[in-house]
Amino acid sequence: MTTTPAEPGDAVAHLTPRHWDRANRLLVRKGLAEFSHERLFTPERRPDGRYTVSSDDGTTTYDFAARLLSLDHWQIDADSIVRRRGDHELPLDALEFFIELRGALGLSDRILPVYLEEISSTLSGTAFKLAGHKASAGELARADFQSIETGMTEGHPCFVANNGRLGFDIAEYRAYAPEAATPVRLIWLAARRDRSTFTASADLDHDGLLRDELGEATLGRFAATLADLGLDRADYHLIPVHPWQWWNKLSVTFAAELARRNLVCLGHGDDTYLAQQSIRTFFNTTDPTKHYVKTALSVLNMGFMRGLSASYMEATPAINDWLADLIAQDEVLTSVRFSIIRERAAIGYHHEQYEAAAPKGSPYLKMLAALWRESPVAGLEPGNRLATMASLLHTDYDGASFAGALIERSGLEPRDWLRRYLDAYLTPVLHCFYAYDLVFMPHGENVILVLDEQGVPQRAVFKDIAEEIAVMDPDAALPPAVQRIRAEVPEDLKLLSIFTDVFDCFLRFLNGILSSEGTLDEDAFWSTVAECVADYQKTVPHLADRFQQYDLFAERFSLSCLNRLQLRNNEQMVDLQDPAGALQLAGTLENPIARFAPRA
Repeated sequence: MTTTPAEPGDAVAHLTPRHWDRANRLLVRKGLAEFSHERLFTPERRPDGRYTVSSDDGTTTYDFAARLLSLDHWQIDADSIVRRRGDHELPLDALEFFIELRGALGLSDRILPVYLEEISSTLSGTAFKLAGHKASAGELARADFQSIETGMTEGHPCFVANNGRLGFDIAEYRAYAPEAATPVRLIWLAARRDRSTFTASADLDHDGLLRDELGEATLGRFAATLADLGLDRADYHLIPVHPWQWWNKLSVTFAAELARRNLVCLGHGDDTYLAQQSIRTFFNTTDPTKHYVKTALSVLNMGFMRGLSASYMEATPAINDWLADLIAQDEVLTSVRFSIIRERAAIGYHHEQYEAAAPKGSPYLKMLAALWRESPVAGLEPGNRLATMASLLHTDYDGASFAGALIERSGLEPRDWLRRYLDAYLTPVLHCFYAYDLVFMPHGENVILVLDEQGVPQRAVFKDIAEEIAVMDPDAALPPAVQRIRAEVPEDLKLLSIFTDVFDCFLRFLNGILSSEGTLDEDAFWSTVAECVADYQKTVPHLADRFQQYDLFAERFSLSCLNRLQLRNNEQMVDLQDPAGALQLAGTLENPIARFAPRA
């Protein structure tokens, strides 16, 4: 557990030359790898087999050893990177890296300074992790859910600036970053019912939810606070608030609402929480069967201000209920025990003046909202445990992988373990796409794996449903409350929801890890993926026309680039109302499962 340092200097104790140099080397390695993958760089192969990337003016070079794997994945040896200017070897400096290559990266004068601030924050976070307890991959393979969650040392595998968190000062970083693993108590506000909107699943109401979440004693204390002000709790909804949001935003930006008692601060709740990898979502450690709480957080991180829209939240429970019902009635999804953890209730505050003044999508409309999401702990079978799927891409400081440790612990052949994982994760993604034109954002942070005691995947649990799913069928019969998830996507881009989000943004990295450490070679990896796809298709022959229309065994697919989005606009990299319109495409990639297509 990390606490706020008593002395100012202690807050930056992790910023040592050794940790800083290592953090810079790791980030430059990732930059070289991912920008080469996205074809912003074209590394030149030298006669000795090494590669070189040159600065915009040609005076500085970055030389390195690498293996080029499937999907143009650059597996670069961090320790091999050498930076030179003329005959002089220079230390690796990530900030200088981006300045030297700003032209190749398309970094404008407006974006570059903010991007450098995000890079600085990312580097500081890496140094903090390097200075902390370094659990081995083997130790994590035996660890509990939250130890794994807080033990991750890397954010999104594609984004280079993936831990910006602009808005946190260093004490707040230590208080609220998931890797700090500091217990947090949420702050609760009372919001007048005529200015707030609460929606919930059909079997849930506001007062019942709050009784279960807070308990009668805490509710009594909050009611007394209101009564002391001459106010009646029946006139108010209760909203959980991230402590940062209270101190840095609401207490000032919503000052008029507080002064007029439209909002009343009730103080801290009693339960303690841990921040999750998504930063603004909290897991209840006092009672792990209680709901997660997702809060608005006006911090810039990885291309977005992480607020929550009050109006956008209204449909959240209905969308989740609709999807849960669809899953429960589908034989393929139930056969692999696929499930979601529903966002069962949402609340948002409507600030009349900001809503009158700010355009749609503005951060000013996303400062005060929250939702309650089911905990996966409540439905966990005896003998099973949980792990964020992001952990499969984790490697410890000795280079050992968490996935490799799970495979070794399982006693299964690596290919058999991989197939168990793919059956749990990939099969439901495929079926939702082909049967319902339904797509997720199934990256590692949005998926929880249920493992048995030996580390074998049993099933997958998806989360972050209402903000991330889309139905691409323009004629799909959707209930009125669910219409928001309908998305217009060009036919030739629909399959990118699997090719990009699953193959390129997750399996590419897992293949790189397992093949590089000698656990499973590339042919075995991708042929296993192909077998999973083919076996799924055999179970649903009535979808044969869809398989032909959207051919997952096509020879090539478009390369959709995530960093290009962030480099172009690191404050709003995608219009959530038109995600397909924001895509940055850069040629094509060879489909690694095409050569394993089943023969007719």
